[in-house]
Amino acid sequence: MRRLSQYLVTMVLVLLACRPAEKEPAGAGELELCQVRRTGVALPASVRETSGLALSHRTPGVLWTHNDSGNEPVLFALDTAGVMLGQVRVTGAGLVDWEDLGAGPCEAGTCLFIADIGDNLGLRDSVTIYVVPEPLPTDVETAPTIAFHARYPDGARDAEGVFVLTSGDIYIVSKGGRGPIAIYRFPLTAQIPGTTATLERVRELWPRSSPGLRVTGATISPDGRWVMTRTYRMLFRYSTDELIGGKTALPTEFDLRPLHERQGESVALSDSGDVWLTSEADGRWAAPAFSRLFCRLAN
Repeated sequence: MRRLSQYLVTMVLVLLACRPAEKEPAGAGELELCQVRRTGVALPASVRETSGLALSHRTPGVLWTHNDSGNEPVLFALDTAGVMLGQVRVTGAGLVDWEDLGAGPCEAGTCLFIADIGDNLGLRDSVTIYVVPEPLPTDVETAPTIAFHARYPDGARDAEGVFVLTSGDIYIVSKGGRGPIAIYRFPLTAQIPGTTATLERVRELWPRSSPGLRVTGATISPDGRWVMTRTYRMLFRYSTDELIGGKTALPTEFDLRPLHERQGESVALSDSGDVWLTSEADGRWAAPAFSRLFCRLAN
């Protein structure tokens, strides 16, 4: 009996050692991508459901965020330490489920691209990107928005990530709850008010994911060279050329679990490698949170 017990214990340990990790993406290695500079900074209750984040292209040292479904169409300005600087109502925009935010070029110079792309139940016939000239943190309301509508080529998708190239092309990253995590392109030439374009499916990143690895935000460096996607548990850095150019796209990974985010939702990136993250509040008394990392942008 003693020998049998020892044998069973040994077999259990072997099986546990051989069990694959719950990590779908094939990463470029386990090198330390980022260093944590600050974490757990409490944000005001006005952004309890912070869902998107973008680094200003107009005002140095400013980040923009917003809430998701069930809230008002308002942008909130933060400084890079997470201090609230102002809030600006978005003129002419609806809010079904705002899930992410990008900054990029437009006819007005620099614009914010508000991604109304959330679809938890997979029921929306189309999604909307609101484009608005970037305001100042001290503004009360924005200039009027332009709404661009689009549908997916392969049926409705829940998505929470968006990034905008310097060319003006918009890319949407699906979440991965009801299907694979995939990237879709909304080319500048198809962004026509009053029409509904069909998005172009660029590539699949990985199959349907476990809850902790569903994509909740995306961002691109202002110079367009690097894209980051985030999940509840992980941060992934890609070369933009590899990610959207048809090449093998192996991300470098960083484990976000030591940040102890309650529900990590957004990410923004600078050209120098500064990364900011926000997390929704969880429960009645828990505040939304803000973190800052510094990440390598070259191997």
